[in-house]
Amino acid sequence: MTTFIAFWKKMSLIQQILIGMVLGVILGIFVPKLSAISVLGDLFIGALSAIAPLLVSMLIIAAVAKHEPGSETHIQTVVKFYLVGTFFSAFSAVVAAYLFPVKLVLPNATNIQSAPTSLVETLKGILMNAVMNPVQALTSGNYLAILVWSVMIGLALQRANHATKAVLNDFSNAMTTVVQRVIKVVPLGIMGIVYHSVTSVGLSSMMQYLEIIAVVCGTLLFVYFAVYGIMVAYATKQNPWPLLWYCMKASGVPAFFTRSSAASVPVNMQISEDLGLNRESYAISIPLGATANTGGAAVTVTIMTLAACHTLGIQVPFVMAFLLSLLAAISSMGASGIAGGSLLLIPLAASLFNIPNDVAAQVVGVGFVISVIQDSTETAVNVASDILFTATAEFYDERRQGQTVSLKERVKAANQKA
Repeated sequence: MTTFIAFWKKMSLIQQILIGMVLGVILGIFVPKLSAISVLGDLFIGALSAIAPLLVSMLIIAAVAKHEPGSETHIQTVVKFYLVGTFFSAFSAVVAAYLFPVKLVLPNATNIQSAPTSLVETLKGILMNAVMNPVQALTSGNYLAILVWSVMIGLALQRANHATKAVLNDFSNAMTTVVQRVIKVVPLGIMGIVYHSVTSVGLSSMMQYLEIIAVVCGTLLFVYFAVYGIMVAYATKQNPWPLLWYCMKASGVPAFFTRSSAASVPVNMQISEDLGLNRESYAISIPLGATANTGGAAVTVTIMTLAACHTLGIQVPFVMAFLLSLLAAISSMGASGIAGGSLLLIPLAASLFNIPNDVAAQVVGVGFVISVIQDSTETAVNVASDILFTATAEFYDERRQGQTVSLKERVKAANQKA
């Protein structure tokens, strides 16, 4: 046993996660009634979801409170990458929907609750979420409100004495340590999540929806590796592949199974530290990305809506499709950070083409059927791009200031720390 433990500790976290995935599939196939295994996944996601709001709040408060005017952060550049990335994601989805038109298999209508009915309603919901009671925001995991209130508290504490700021920094470090300990058990959590997926859905249940799955997931991967890759290459003037692949395997793979942008915030915090990024920047940009960087959601909403139009025989001119991409890019910022959150935005996009709500509800029903693969891929792209754009923005700013940054060396050092 001692030898096994020593061997296990020598393995990287990614290798441990892959082993957990394989064990989850094997156990799901051969011992499907051993439900205690799936509890491991529930415990892992529950632990991450519980500690993440407090971690984010403390990190942001401490980072803003100790910020000195004139010191360097990269938030503005990160936000620009988030917005540009989300828009091009939606536009790529429009092109994919034109190149690969898909007809949906619409089941019986599904009742949709809390689905937005207009863009004004969506924007109002975003603003109301931003000013939610801070205690309620912490308990419900509303990262937009956590971000807003934590920044305001941090700004108010900038005039505090050094002892107070030191205490805040100690609390921030303590929360980080707790999360690092939770992340150490991620292989067991992934094993439980994979086991639950295999036993509850099955490996072959998606066969009749392969076409729409292929278009949505293919577009998501194209957006991440091609569109985002071009953005990284342009910003850094280097080969983007090392950073793209590292962010996907270190952040996207775990997110694929948790299917929650919110639960992935602590993981991305750790990855940011491993990459040696500016803590004052990523303490804000990572939780912001979990709310606002939703290129994957924009892809899903756009393709599913245009697929519904194709199924119903609605001719969509390119200008209207372009407006859809804008609408999807904006409304996806209001997508919930939980599994399947982006699907509730489909009725909003469908209303642009006068598609009845009951038909839009059926499209959402199809979305939930394919969500085991679609939503997992979407979350992986969203979460991986949070850290990708955070790192790229910092490297871009450093390059403009004449500093030499090697993506390959940064990734190599991060892999050694993992």
